Amino acid sequence: MMSKIKKLFSSNIREISLVIVMIVLALFVQFRSGGNFLTPENISDMFAETAVLGICAVGMMFVIITGGIDLSIGAIMAFGAMVGCTVLKNNPGIPTIIVVAIAMAVGLVSGLVNGVLVSKLKILPIIATLGTMNIYRGITYLVAQGSWIKQQEMGKTFLSLATGKFLGINNLIVIAIIVYILAAFFMTKTRTGRKIYAVGNSEESARVSGIKTDNTLMLVYTLLGVIAGLAGTLYVCKYGVAQGETCTGYEMNVIAACVLGGVSITGGTGRVPGVLLGAILLGMLNNAMPLIHISSFWQDAIRGLIILLSIIANTLIQRNVEIKALRRRNI
Repeated sequence: MMSKIKKLFSSNIREISLVIVMIVLALFVQFRSGGNFLTPENISDMFAETAVLGICAVGMMFVIITGGIDLSIGAIMAFGAMVGCTVLKNNPGIPTIIVVAIAMAVGLVSGLVNGVLVSKLKILPIIATLGTMNIYRGITYLVAQGSWIKQQEMGKTFLSLATGKFLGINNLIVIAIIVYILAAFFMTKTRTGRKIYAVGNSEESARVSGIKTDNTLMLVYTLLGVIAGLAGTLYVCKYGVAQGETCTGYEMNVIAACVLGGVSITGGTGRVPGVLLGAILLGMLNNAMPLIHISSFWQDAIRGLIILLSIIANTLIQRNVEIKALRRRNI
């Protein structure tokens, strides 16, 4: 029995550590905020605010596990949302599902372009997506034509995608839960999910074993694009405005959530539960710091420090795992 508990703890040490940090942080902020943090209203708002970030982090996880990165995710979110909302503005009454589908289709094409640049043209992911980030952002400005699409032009039906509830739970949270369940199944129960890990561990070894690595890379960037299109729509629903600058800099938050969740930037390592916890922890930080009156000038610095400490911890944990595995092979 003890051996099973020890095995469970060692295999989930990253997630368990995050849960402990979150509990300590929650209790500290609850005390410092005079009991305003752990209220049902604030918890619901915090999860709703974090839902979009969490959804994006799933897509970024796919890419990072292969050893890549996508800096264009924020631009794709804005691009997809702007095209979808422009169609809605010009065709009032169009079903919300059509608007979402349009945004996801824009994301699919954008992600596919990134995938081709990385897998077929062999351009470094950070360079390829840095370029497309500016291209997609520029196209978004062209579509917007310098104007904003406000909530009055979106309509209550469309906005209810973010403000409505299902069984008493905010729709954003419900959608995030569905995305995480699908992602967990995809990464742990399908051959394609295992191929993604294989490519991240060693692209050359994966190629030798018969995996079409180019197709796998194209797939993860395309999936990220589709998820970004969905997330962008949810984002503008949440805040009630679509503009050219929507989600500017959002890619840093998404990458931070993945890193906090234990996804290795070098590839090959990352779990859906960890990404979920990383997104929630980042959401807690964003929610907690204003509550305890931390200056906005310090918030970015504190957030960056926590991310840096997370990277160091993740590196040490990974190194410890590798040392133990090497010792077992030598026995």
